[in-house]
Amino acid sequence: MNVSAANVTVVLQYRDSFTKAVVKNVIVVVLGISINYINACLIHTFCKHQIFYMNPRYILFIHLVFNDMIVVTVTVILFVISYTFYKINISVCCVFIMLAIFTTENSPMNLACMAVECYIAICLPLRHVQICTVKRTLMLIGLIWTTSMFSVLPDLFITLATEPVDFFYSQMFCIRETVFRNPHIMKKRDITYIVYLVIVWLVIVYTYFNILFTAKTASGGAKKARNTILLHGFQVLLCMATYAEPPLKQALLQWFPKNYPDSLFACYIIVQVLPRSISPIIYGVRDKTFRKYLKRYLLCKVSTQ
Repeated sequence: MNVSAANVTVVLQYRDSFTKAVVKNVIVVVLGISINYINACLIHTFCKHQIFYMNPRYILFIHLVFNDMIVVTVTVILFVISYTFYKINISVCCVFIMLAIFTTENSPMNLACMAVECYIAICLPLRHVQICTVKRTLMLIGLIWTTSMFSVLPDLFITLATEPVDFFYSQMFCIRETVFRNPHIMKKRDITYIVYLVIVWLVIVYTYFNILFTAKTASGGAKKARNTILLHGFQVLLCMATYAEPPLKQALLQWFPKNYPDSLFACYIIVQVLPRSISPIIYGVRDKTFRKYLKRYLLCKVSTQ
């Protein structure tokens, strides 16, 4: 029995009691609705005011928020399905999984781009307007999605080439390992995650220390940017937990087989939910300009302007 099969077997063998299942689903759904409500207010605020959608920094931020909404929505749906239907059609599961992977892999790259934008604004202020334009920002977002596509689509092509037709009509517990179960896909995923981890952290560390040195002799704006990069680093750390999730799950399966469903629930909250709740704090609360407009919509107030 391989690792993915063992994971599914343990999950089905030690299913939660009805009460525990209801509690977990209520927690996940409430968290998902709360995060998506706040993020929807952020997107609404962004779309309503030109000061935001003509600013590359806010464009990158709102793209991150949009990604977060997709990740939260898809993972909450899959979480609820895992308790209500247990198994779903592989073709349907494949769509959910690929969408979740696309947006999950986008997040660290988007955060790295936001760190670079902060670096340019603080360390190269005279060139910021020339380098960071709306057009280039949109092209950068397109590059982020293209990079994710080149990372994920080979998994689909390998699966289509190696699995029998009947496989796509069967029903299984919907996780990545059951859809893309070819060993070569697992190896490619691990290599890709290591490359992402190294590149993104190099960008974060480089931009942070350059802004740190600038902040020693500069205004409070540079110090605020330094703190923002630090928060980005913490957010990236949480996002990167996704890359460490497979070996972590395997370790939890070995250590706590009877509590494996509870371990998976804790992993889901830490890896998928917690990172999505930080974006509103960084810009929705800390940024004075965004906060001024956001509170009108967040508290359902009608602007008189």
